Amino acid sequence: MKQTDHEFSLQAVPGNQRNGFWKMFVVMLGFTFFSASMLSGGELGAGLTMEQFIWIVLAGNLILGLYTGALAYIAAKTGLSTHLLARYAFGEKGSYLASFLLGGTQVGWFGVGLAMFAVPVQRVSGLEMWPIIIIAGVVMTASAYFGMKALAILSFAAVPAITILGSLSVFKAVDTVGGVAGLMQYEPAETISLAAALTICVGSFASGGTLTPDFARFAKTRRSAVITTLIAFFIGNTLMFTFGAIGAMATGFSDISEVMLTQGLIVAAIIVLGLNIWTTNDNSLYASGLGFSNITKIRKSKIVIFNGITGTIFALWLYNNFVGWLTLLGGALPPIGAILLTDFFLINKGKYGSFETMTFKTVNWPAIIAWGCGFAAAQFLPGIPPLNGMIGSVIIYAGLSILIEKVTQTASSNVKKVA
Repeated sequence: MKQTDHEFSLQAVPGNQRNGFWKMFVVMLGFTFFSASMLSGGELGAGLTMEQFIWIVLAGNLILGLYTGALAYIAAKTGLSTHLLARYAFGEKGSYLASFLLGGTQVGWFGVGLAMFAVPVQRVSGLEMWPIIIIAGVVMTASAYFGMKALAILSFAAVPAITILGSLSVFKAVDTVGGVAGLMQYEPAETISLAAALTICVGSFASGGTLTPDFARFAKTRRSAVITTLIAFFIGNTLMFTFGAIGAMATGFSDISEVMLTQGLIVAAIIVLGLNIWTTNDNSLYASGLGFSNITKIRKSKIVIFNGITGTIFALWLYNNFVGWLTLLGGALPPIGAILLTDFFLINKGKYGSFETMTFKTVNWPAIIAWGCGFAAAQFLPGIPPLNGMIGSVIIYAGLSILIEKVTQTASSNVKKVA
C-alpha cells in the first residue's frame, strides 16, 4: 500500500493542507532564529557604533525581506518547494544542481551546528563530547523527520524562550555599559566599513533565505506568506543581530553563549544555545531532505534520517575543516534564488503551468550559465557578494532567455517564409 507523503516532497501542497497566518508566522520566525546571525551580530557590534548598527541592520533586513518575500509569494501561489520551482527555471535534470548545492550545504551546517552546541556544553559540564553530539543529533533528526508539524511545535516553544532569555542577557549587557545612553556612546576599538558591515548583514542569511519556499509553500494565501516572511525577518533577524551585537559591545565576545556564561547565566546560555541551534538545524535537515528527494525521488523522511546520521558522524570534522568551504558554497545559493525570481516574474510573467501536467526541459542551459556567472560575480567582484551574485545571474539569465526567444522566433518566421 502506497504511503501518503505528508510533506509533499515531490508535489504541490494542496489547499486543504495549508496553514493559517499565526502558525506560518511562528514557523517563519523560527526559520529566522539562525545561530550564525548572532555571531554576525557580534562582528557588527565589535566594529560599529550603535547608531551605525541600527541603520545597517534595517538596510540589510530590508534587502533580505524583499528577496525572501518575493520567494514566499511564488511558493504560496504554486505550493512548491525551492527544488520543484527549480525545475521550471533549470529544467528537470538541471534542477539537480540547485538541489545538490542547497541540500549539501544544509547537511554541512547541520553537522557544524551540532558541534557548535556540543563544544560549549562540554566545556561547562565536563561531559564527553561524542555523547553530547549523538544525543543532540538524534533529537534534532527526530523532530525534522516529522516535518512541518514538528517544526511548528518546536518554533512555538523555542521562539519565546530564546526571546526572553536573550533579552535578559541584553538588559544585563546594557546595564554593564551604562544604560541606553552609554550604549549610544559606545565606540568600537577597531572599526569596520559600512560596506563590509552590510555584506556581513546580508550575507548571513542570503543563502538560507533561498530556501524560503520550502516553508512558505504551506501558507494559505500569498498575502500571509509575504507578510509573515517580511515581519519574521525584521523581528527575528533583528533580534538575533541585536543579541550578538550588544553582548559584544558589553563583553567583547561575539558568541551569545560566551556572553551569557560571562554574565553568570549558565543555564540560560545552554537553553538559548540549544534551542537556537535546534531550530536552525531542524530547518537545515528538513530543507536538505527536500533537496535530495528531488534528485533521488526517495521520500523526504527517509533522506532526513540518512542526512541526520551523516551530519552527526562528521560533526566535529565539519566544524574543524569545512566551515570555510560551506561559506564559499553559500555564495552559490543566492544566484539560484535570483534565477527563480527572474524566471517566474520576468520570463513567465508571474504564471506557471500546473506542476502535475508540466513537461520540463531536461536542462535549461541559460539558467546553468547564469548561475555560474552569478557565482563568479559573488566571488570575484568588489561590493556585497550575495548581491553581486544575484544581480549578475539576473542580468545573464534574462539576457540569454530573451536572446534565445528572439532567435527562435526569427528562425520560425524564416521557415514559414520559405514554406
